[in-house]
Amino acid sequence: MSMRRTTTTRRAMTAVSVTAALALALAGCGDDGGDEPGNEGSSAPSAPASPSAPEDKGEPQQEDTAAGEDVDPNVKLAEARGQGGLVLVINQVKRDSGGFLTVQGEINNEGTQIRTASAWAGSEVSIVQKNPNSVAGATLVDKAGKKRYYVLRDTDSRCLCTTAIASIAPGKAAPIFMQFPAPPQGTTEVDFNLPTFATTSLKISG
Repeated sequence: MSMRRTTTTRRAMTAVSVTAALALALAGCGDDGGDEPGNEGSSAPSAPASPSAPEDKGEPQQEDTAAGEDVDPNVKLAEARGQGGLVLVINQVKRDSGGFLTVQGEINNEGTQIRTASAWAGSEVSIVQKNPNSVAGATLVDKAGKKRYYVLRDTDSRCLCTTAIASIAPGKAAPIFMQFPAPPQGTTEVDFNLPTFATTSLKISG
């Protein structure tokens, strides 16, 4: 009788051990499956964003139309004088694919004192805060179409224009660019204005 009881006890213990091992194995598989979605969720924000995604939205188009790119500095389409000996020279006014109008040029300091860009961002509080020392305050006026165009900006109020312009010392210049919605194809001339500078007429190419 004792031998039977011992054999039965051993079989029961073996069954319990196997059951426990299977339970642990299943639990381990369940843990692995649960970790993967968590790891994917945590790694997604740290992964670098694709460079093509924001470009499609127009946000970093500043890189595609950076000031001075494919611009002949010897071509002077227009000139406007500002305060303290500053002179704004426009080198290019061109329609781009996608319905944009890009204006490029430079601001020269022909005065005797260092000048800053603090007033060129305009008076809109959100624009000034997001685009300090920029040319975000520039506007175009289509007289024939009776419409005013502002520098393009994204949903965070960041402009498609030159920002963080350093102080301009006497005899120095700062290259600038800005993008606007393109006026209708029939519009070939617009009035351009940048705060503190006189309004000047620009002919559109492209």
